[in-house]
Amino acid sequence: MMADYESIVCVKPEVFVYRIPPRPSNRGYRAADWKLDAPDYTGRMRIVAKGKNCVIKIEDKNSGELFAQAPVDAYPGVAVESVTDSSRYFVIRVQDDSGRSAFIGMGFGDRGDSFDFNVALQDHFKWVRKSEQIEKEGTTDTGPKLDLGFKEGQTITINIGKKKSGSKAKPSGGAGGFLPPPPGGKIPTLTPPPGGAAPPPQQPQSATGKSNVNSLLDLDPFASSSNASSSGADWGDFAGAGSGNSNQSGSSWVQF
Repeated sequence: MMADYESIVCVKPEVFVYRIPPRPSNRGYRAADWKLDAPDYTGRMRIVAKGKNCVIKIEDKNSGELFAQAPVDAYPGVAVESVTDSSRYFVIRVQDDSGRSAFIGMGFGDRGDSFDFNVALQDHFKWVRKSEQIEKEGTTDTGPKLDLGFKEGQTITINIGKKKSGSKAKPSGGAGGFLPPPPGGKIPTLTPPPGGAAPPPQQPQSATGKSNVNSLLDLDPFASSSNASSSGADWGDFAGAGSGNSNQSGSSWVQF
């Protein structure tokens, strides 16, 4: 176990010490009954803690010689008591090495110093109570501990990326959702001449009798307009498809 080390809880460079009259029956101490303008001793004050023990030490300002010390076993308690008429003065119980004790008055010139003195004692004993509670809980907790480790041969199963049932099948067809080309051949591409409309497709001529048929179609005005409309529609379709494909973070006088 690690040894307790000594720590300084609070230091005040100036503190006033007074001889005080006996305590008046059941009434508390009053600083007005002391000679506040003529303190019996002036020194510095330190609160020193070692583990759960706490001691108030009044020493010489320059040499650090101990004037008196007051062990504090509880706060608030008999060792340190506030006066009834001021927040800057306290009555503390000092002890010598043989264990004899006496009560003296102690006061601060500033309210902020008395506030720090008060808070330092409160914080120390709050820590003491919390430590005792933790120790008590540690000795009384004898129940079984929860074991969350795997037993020998125990395994778990994790399903990752399982395909959901009832998913819709992709539509058949070519890449990107386009229809496949027709079987048995290539899609014909018509290339318009640089400055004019596409010429009408040439009709294959057979060896016999076709020239006379073309001559007859040329003479028919209805057949001629039908062929011109069909040719214009085919060129318009290919031109529209092409344009659509192109847009895509402390000496002591204390009497014991």
